[in-house]
Amino acid sequence: MAAILKTYSGMLLESLGQTMLLTLLSLAFAFVIGLIFGLMNVSKSKVLNFIGTLYVDAVRGVPLIVLAYFIYFGVPAGIKAMGVASFKLSALQAGTIALSMNAGAYMAEIFRAGIQSVDKGQMEAARSLGLGYGKAMQKVILPQAIRTMVPSIINQFIISLKDTSILSVIGFPELTKAGNIIVGNTFKVLEVWAIVAIMYMIVITILSKLAKRIERRLNVGKER
Repeated sequence: MAAILKTYSGMLLESLGQTMLLTLLSLAFAFVIGLIFGLMNVSKSKVLNFIGTLYVDAVRGVPLIVLAYFIYFGVPAGIKAMGVASFKLSALQAGTIALSMNAGAYMAEIFRAGIQSVDKGQMEAARSLGLGYGKAMQKVILPQAIRTMVPSIINQFIISLKDTSILSVIGFPELTKAGNIIVGNTFKVLEVWAIVAIMYMIVITILSKLAKRIERRLNVGKER
């Protein structure tokens, strides 16, 4: 194991950086997607409700690996069929889109639950003060909802971090892909996957402890 670390530590750390980059990019986009469709799901408009529900159910009903294949191979093939021969998506672009769509569907449910957890009287009080629905949501409801959603958002970050391993199938150079390459070079299956597992474990443990600490602080703030 020491020999593997000595030879491939640079590759492993670089792939871990790529994993974190993909996770952060996808979560940033997922936050926006989740906010949009989460607001649709709590809207009084039946049309917006339908669109929000359709997106969440459709994306959550498709395995991430299938979504990744569709975006990386299917979308360029479809666009090329329309006459744009030079169109191509990199593994990072396709991976970010696939992971953002997948995480965005779950983030939409986090937003919906967070918004609905705020007492309805808060919206009524804001509207009675003359605020429109949009302003009341922006100034009163969302700040309270996001406060309760922070632990769930960090948990989704952890899930997305683990889901990046699936994107090795489209050639993205994340940690699992690096593990496969090193196994192919060394034939030391047990040692390599033990190292990869420990690297994932360290990062995820740190994030889990961060989520628990934030949750404790938020609970203390509520008690005050």
